[in-house]
Amino acid sequence: MKHIDLAGKTALITGGSQGIGAEICKQLAACGANVFINYYSNKEKAEVVAEEIRKSFNVKVAIGRANVSKSKEVKAMFNKLDEELGSLDILVNNAGSESVEHVLDLEEDEWDRVLNINLKGPFLCAKEAGRRMELKKSGVIINISSIHDAVPRKGLIHYCSAKAGLKMFSKCLSLELAESNIRVVSVAPGAIETNMNREEINKFGREKFNNWIPSGRVGNVTEVANTVAFLASDMAAYINGSDLYIDGAYMNHTIQYDPRPPRKK
Repeated sequence: MKHIDLAGKTALITGGSQGIGAEICKQLAACGANVFINYYSNKEKAEVVAEEIRKSFNVKVAIGRANVSKSKEVKAMFNKLDEELGSLDILVNNAGSESVEHVLDLEEDEWDRVLNINLKGPFLCAKEAGRRMELKKSGVIINISSIHDAVPRKGLIHYCSAKAGLKMFSKCLSLELAESNIRVVSVAPGAIETNMNREEINKFGREKFNNWIPSGRVGNVTEVANTVAFLASDMAAYINGSDLYIDGAYMNHTIQYDPRPPRKK
């Protein structure tokens, strides 16, 4: 069976300094891709990820700061990528942010902040990436969404609205860029454990998630990163405009009661 081969490719991952983004950087590098790690507030974490990649894989690595919701910063980041790594083959729009607020207490500035990072950011980055990919008639854009692009949740009306918009953005983008041989895919994780949320999961009750999720456990960052690597490769060449949910069937399990009769002997 073929293995995932990204040798000679260059990928830019937004929000790549921690969590799912950091694991995506490592997995793409493991498959042979040169990696540009975007960060916003923590340069030290980005440098740690970059150093891990340099020590483990024979690929080029660069890091760059940008607030993905600011067009000038996005353009500067892509210019730095051009200078340090050359052409771009893969964009992973992973940077995101959320906060929990009652809708009646949600301030306009916080609504704007969350929408800008989660929806405007992918738009700005996709424009810059698409212009570069269009020149060579090839490329892949992968937008990291969430099961909350379809599943509503209390306290996250701004986040859920942004992710729902990102889902349709991905579909529209796939239609417009297909003529340039650029694929666009949306990847929507469910409950995924990271170093940042592990304590929160344990505090809330890991057993609750294990009961709610049909697969019986919370997912991990490697499972998301492996999926992204596959979608970025030529093995997924006919996957375009799709939404892929990585959630252990979590979003399908809204009806908790089980009316089935006992199994027949």
